[in-house]
Amino acid sequence: MTDQTLSGHKVAVLATDGFEQSELEKPVEALKAAGAEVEVVSPKSGQIQGWEHHDKGRAVPVDRELSAARPEDYDSIVLPGGVINPDALRLEPKAIAFIRHFVAARKPIAAICHGPWTLINAGAVDGKEMTSWPSLETDLKNAGANWVDREVVVDDGLVTSRKPDDLPAFCAKMIEAFAEGRH
Repeated sequence: MTDQTLSGHKVAVLATDGFEQSELEKPVEALKAAGAEVEVVSPKSGQIQGWEHHDKGRAVPVDRELSAARPEDYDSIVLPGGVINPDALRLEPKAIAFIRHFVAARKPIAAICHGPWTLINAGAVDGKEMTSWPSLETDLKNAGANWVDREVVVDDGLVTSRKPDDLPAFCAKMIEAFAEGRH
């Protein structure tokens, strides 16, 4: 039986080439199993290339090109990691503006691994307790976050996690936060 906790909930997964395979696919699976409508949104059209750590992974179809996506049409956003993906998105003004909408509207946000990099550019980390891949610790602290080393951290609708091993806890807390709605 499918859980319908997020029935009627629409989620954007913002990603581009270089996303960590499991950090996009596992949250999408969990969200769909909870009844959410999920769209992969990207600056690219067609498909985006995943990675499994240091090896090329599978491509994932893009459901909506960023230029055609309206952030107000979504209830929540997921920011997968991988080093290449969030680093590239940080350089996309439309991607940062898209994320800023969720921050300003106090909609739930879930970011894993290197995904929080984009939150720095969106001005969303100051005063937040967060975790991430360890190499982002200094970046997040410099941007005003209280960085901690835990598998998952929830702070007022912002869910963060460190790595693929943390996905079960991340997905569970993501669904809880998304079900709560605006914070």
